[in-house]
Amino acid sequence: MSTPELENSSLQGRSGPDRLLFLLKTKGQQTAAELGKAIGTTGENARQQLMKLAAEGLVETESVARGVGRPSQFWRLTAQGHGRFPDAHAELTVGLLRNIRDLLGPEALERLIAAREEEMRAAYRAELGRVEGTEARIAALAGIRTREGYMAQHRPTEDGGWLLIENHCPICAAATACQGFCRSELAIFREMLGPRCSVERTEHIVHGARRCAYRIREEAP
Repeated sequence: MSTPELENSSLQGRSGPDRLLFLLKTKGQQTAAELGKAIGTTGENARQQLMKLAAEGLVETESVARGVGRPSQFWRLTAQGHGRFPDAHAELTVGLLRNIRDLLGPEALERLIAAREEEMRAAYRAELGRVEGTEARIAALAGIRTREGYMAQHRPTEDGGWLLIENHCPICAAATACQGFCRSELAIFREMLGPRCSVERTEHIVHGARRCAYRIREEAP
């Protein structure tokens, strides 16, 4: 799913504050004017809504210099704001992973990750099997990941490649506790896009980034 399609479909039916939170989650820090334009209102109206969200501890501001003149005020999500997006029963998942590792050993945890990888591989292969062309496969992969809760987008890059972006990680707590999940997903992306494509993770949520991003390049035939 492309960026405009994701934004339009995801903003429909949401309240003003929820739309602002969604935009900050998917696009990172922005000014009140930029946010107002995105939701079809004025910058002042957006600023008033943001002030209410700030009072709830969900957003905060940062002054950023943009050339000459006064710094611009950018709004961004706080840790509490990021927490408004579900993390798939994080505490239970992390507890179960810890129990598996402590009671059955790290090898059992690796077998669990491998089993999940095989299930994902089979499901992704079934859906992507008839999709032809690298960009079409990237778009289809982004669609799968969006349905799974990763809020995924893709776009071309200036060097002729693509960027696959995941604005949310519904298994972030589990992935932080055991990064074998991230390693496994990267391996699946590479397999699904084929041997002519290189896939490199350039941003990683579990390392403190706002999103996970993958740079994809295709070798000439």
